[in-house]
Amino acid sequence: MFDFAKEQTPLRNKITDLYRIDEATAINQLASQLDLSQQSKQIEDWARQLISQVRSKRQKMAGVDALMHEFSLSSEEGVALMCLAEALLRVPDKQTQTLLIRDKLSRGDWKSHVGQGSSLFVNAAAWGLLLTGKLSQPANDQSLSSALNRMLSKGGEPMIRKGMDYAMRMLGQQFVTGQTIDEALKNGHERETRGYRFSFDMLGEAALTQLDAERYYQDYINAIHAIGRDSKGRDVYDSNGISVKLSALHPRYNRNQHARVMNELLPKVKYLYLLAKEYNIGLNIDAEEANRLELSLDLLEAIAQDEDLAGFNGIGFVVQAYQKRCPAVLDFIIDLARRTNHRFMIRLVKGAYWDSEIKIAQVDGLEGYPVYTRKVHTDVAYLACAQKLLGATDVIFPQFASHNAYTVAAIRALGGDKDFEFQCLHGMGETLYDQVVGESNWKRRVRIYAPVGTHETLLAYLVRRLLENGANSSFVNQIVDENIDIDSLVQNPLKQVELTGGQPHPAIPLPIHLYGASRTNSQGIDLSNEYRLQELQAELNQAGASQYQAASLTASAIEQQAVRPVNNPANGQEQVGEVAYASASSVPAIIDAALAAQTAWQQKSTSERAAILRKIADLMEEKQSALLYLAIKEAGKTLINAVGEIREAVDFCRYYAQQIEEFMPNHAAARGVIVAISPWNFPLAIFVGQIVAALAVGNSVVAKPAEQTSLMAHAAVKLMLEAGVPSGVVQLILGEGDIGAALTADPRIAGVLFTGSTEVAQLINRTLSKRSDMPLLLAETGGQNAMIVDSTALPEQVVQDVLLSAFDSAGQRCSALRVLCVQDDIAERVIEMLKGGLKELNIGRPHELDVDVGPVIDAEAQQRLLEYIERKRSVATKVTQLEIPSDIDANGTYVAPTILELKNLGDLTQEVFGPVLHVVRFKAGELDQLIAHINEQNYALTHGIHSRIDGQIEYIASRIEAGNVYVNRNIVGAVVGVQPFGGHHQSGTGPKAGGPFYLQRMTTLNPWRLPLGSEVGQPNVDAQALASSLNISSDESLAWQAHVTCLLNSMPNSNGVMLTGPTGEANSLNWHLPGNVLVDGGDEVSVAALAAVLKALKVNVHLSPNHAASARLERIGVRALTEAQLQTVPLEVCVSLGTCDSGLKSSLASRKGTLVKLVDLSAGLDLAPLLHEISRSTNTAAAGGNAALMTLQQKCFDTSGL
Repeated sequence: MFDFAKEQTPLRNKITDLYRIDEATAINQLASQLDLSQQSKQIEDWARQLISQVRSKRQKMAGVDALMHEFSLSSEEGVALMCLAEALLRVPDKQTQTLLIRDKLSRGDWKSHVGQGSSLFVNAAAWGLLLTGKLSQPANDQSLSSALNRMLSKGGEPMIRKGMDYAMRMLGQQFVTGQTIDEALKNGHERETRGYRFSFDMLGEAALTQLDAERYYQDYINAIHAIGRDSKGRDVYDSNGISVKLSALHPRYNRNQHARVMNELLPKVKYLYLLAKEYNIGLNIDAEEANRLELSLDLLEAIAQDEDLAGFNGIGFVVQAYQKRCPAVLDFIIDLARRTNHRFMIRLVKGAYWDSEIKIAQVDGLEGYPVYTRKVHTDVAYLACAQKLLGATDVIFPQFASHNAYTVAAIRALGGDKDFEFQCLHGMGETLYDQVVGESNWKRRVRIYAPVGTHETLLAYLVRRLLENGANSSFVNQIVDENIDIDSLVQNPLKQVELTGGQPHPAIPLPIHLYGASRTNSQGIDLSNEYRLQELQAELNQAGASQYQAASLTASAIEQQAVRPVNNPANGQEQVGEVAYASASSVPAIIDAALAAQTAWQQKSTSERAAILRKIADLMEEKQSALLYLAIKEAGKTLINAVGEIREAVDFCRYYAQQIEEFMPNHAAARGVIVAISPWNFPLAIFVGQIVAALAVGNSVVAKPAEQTSLMAHAAVKLMLEAGVPSGVVQLILGEGDIGAALTADPRIAGVLFTGSTEVAQLINRTLSKRSDMPLLLAETGGQNAMIVDSTALPEQVVQDVLLSAFDSAGQRCSALRVLCVQDDIAERVIEMLKGGLKELNIGRPHELDVDVGPVIDAEAQQRLLEYIERKRSVATKVTQLEIPSDIDANGTYVAPTILELKNLGDLTQEVFGPVLHVVRFKAGELDQLIAHINEQNYALTHGIHSRIDGQIEYIASRIEAGNVYVNRNIVGAVVGVQPFGGHHQSGTGPKAGGPFYLQRMTTLNPWRLPLGSEVGQPNVDAQALASSLNISSDESLAWQAHVTCLLNSMPNSNGVMLTGPTGEANSLNWHLPGNVLVDGGDEVSVAALAAVLKALKVNVHLSPNHAASARLERIGVRALTEAQLQTVPLEVCVSLGTCDSGLKSSLASRKGTLVKLVDLSAGLDLAPLLHEISRSTNTAAAGGNAALMTLQQKCFDTSGL
């Protein structure tokens, strides 16, 4: 029984109605409620006066103000400054500090900034090289990066480190009121005499562990006592107050943990309010991400209804105007205040998480954005919501937080003599509000949002402030820029909305249109939206009312075995359905039918096949409830993983449809009958991805899924048939290993698509090698996936990414993190935080919304994992396990998530497929040895890097053997077409699924087509010199030249291509030739051309035993291998230029380790099929914000949160 949705009141429903409402509808409705025409001139005059006063008083900018104005985020130098500020202060070791400083300051045109600012701070140091007095004189004509390098070469690293540390601390002082609450209170006393008050915020990251949460909780308690004592009995509105971030008080502050949060956090929040009531000071619940809003409202409602807090007017709440729900949120809060006889303090801000809200919606494929995409739309929403608050001052004390002069002036006009106050951020808004505060100005109180904490706790907050100051669209940036005309800063936003029509920003597509017009993004499910949860709950319970039966789906009747039950891995006594396996004797008839149907299918037009693939995708989305149910009940997936499973399958269908219409040449011929053997860990995504790829280019498919997930496969093939795939073109055969063996042994199949273990891939390879022809084997196997973390990485970010990478899907992903390598200088902190984060995971029944880790697939997998963990106890220095709750079904196949700390990588002897993470430490100077040890594992699937040093990232990425490299993010969840997935060596044969070469491999196309954008800039090889070295005769020269030209034109350029994906990421695809290639067959000239070009491109080339061209090619160091060497010499690819000898194939297939990929180039020379593809995905917002999105032209958004 699925039971995770909540019923809502009508006012709460109105909030949900607006969650992701169409932007134009929302903003035009708000604009119609707002009329500033009568006050327009007065507002503009006041705003103009404010800006003029600010500029006159800041003509001589100094210090950090000048620095941030000079180095905006539109410059490479500004971004470097932000990155350095974010990381330097937390790096404990001197070696890495030096690398970081050198990395950030060695790039960018620092020279161009010299003399541009009016401040000596800028001119002498060009953003922070005020290292010592020696560098404080005005910079000369030489670039400062050269000066830095000169100093470093003279042994000046200690001085550089000290100076940069000092500069970063200066930056921090701009935005922090004090390192302790007592210091902050003392520092604020002078401004209090001028009419300022403070709302203090205790800095720190959101809690990841219970220890974090307890520490932050105690900080808040101490702060309330200190603020209360300092207030000396003042009125609640006249006293300083405190702002509380609820995510700092609970490590799992999310909707899916609703019951736990209300049970554990509510008593703590109540206690803080009781303390605040005792001192009569205000306590505001801070705003956070959109998916936490309704959880915060639940807590607010519980607090307001608590009798112990009756009559207390210090209950505060922060509301973000950039959220489309804001008007309805205010309606609810005003109603709540009236129902509970409170007068709430409501701080209205514009919003501070805009860039992350855009990314979350795009990544999750949601129906729209929860926020506006234009700054001016937020400005209008702010004023409309302010008007609503000002209409309820009997129960609301409005607190208007903004740094925008027009907004401030408009609030003055709308508010008149009503009771309200202004607010600003410490270090950003005081110059503006010096013209507002106090009896000598507007007679208004101004409250400063004042962070308190050490420089180390400041980092995340600091980056947000640097982004806000440096973004060229920020009002804070523009108000002091004399080059910007004041008239442009005092425009009525209602008039601007008339121009936009309320339409969203054209550079920010809705999530559904992320990939452009020809590929629709797959639909996600917003698991923080109560409507979606209610719908999902009802649909899943309805799906659960059915009993599922599965049998093979073939073109003609076949013999079926007796029906057997399918049970839930989370509860072995719960039967999900029944399945009947086929007999292996049925295989020949199934292949007959596939052969008979294939020709007609291939003759269908590309557009017809593409339309069918898109129809499959549409049907999976329309009928997703049954697929979700089976993913949860049959495969043991959590709800969020089940949603991701369907989305990936949908993405495969639409991506391959787009590929055959826009990329694949029309003359590409299908191979014939393809056998697709898929695993249980992605029973829909990989199963569907394999099938539709083969179908897309005209092959017929016989699909054999893992026996553990037969129900899911049956449901998927039924949808394919419903979408219009003819019954003989796709057939489903259910069974155990004997079925797969019979299919792969049939000499009529054209190839096998396999995803599973390396051992089974080797068996299939050996079976296929016995044939006289060269059938396709496209295998994706396992990985001993590692992540390298240096001391510049943000530990909180690392821990979040590691927990997801290692334990999501109970570790049952081929991409899952198996080995965490942490630099010794930060290892203790990271590992302790990781253990604390592990304890916060919830292992349980996956149909429950709050579960993070479900069961492993079956009892056999469970036993294998438990035995492995037990064996490693004698090797590991420490073992940490999450305790399995006692109320979980004993007959479920659960394995406790486990962390094994090892002395070195030598203690790692096998791949393990489950929730087991190994942790090793390395010293800063041991990076090369570490990379070598990882590569020695001979897998090359996924790899993670966490570092803020760009040079170090490039160094690791260029040396590590991996098909998918992830930088400053998790290493799982590759998105089709965005992060094409697959590896090499023991991890598979390639090409990558969801990439440009995958479909071509399933055809007989020669040559392959190169990815768009990679066709220009091929390698420069001196063909004439090669010809001379090989004594190419005049009779051979024409053929030689043609072969060499063909080869060089088939090699994509080394720059790679950028792939379209969500904002906040950089996704690229690159490639390199394998290190070791064997050539068999072919005439002497073609072999010589291939070998010579490969050799010139730094590839080790070998010839097959007794090759006819060996005598000539010995001149360039290319020799024929002996039969014995075939088993020992490293080989990755075997190229056949003729008929490949079955004995050679069998010999290669008998090798241990790397699967040697066979490539048939008998139809023409082509380097593309040999390539190892490398996908890299970089979190470009890792340093704390999305600079690219923030600096969009057309003033996309003012990010100050105010």
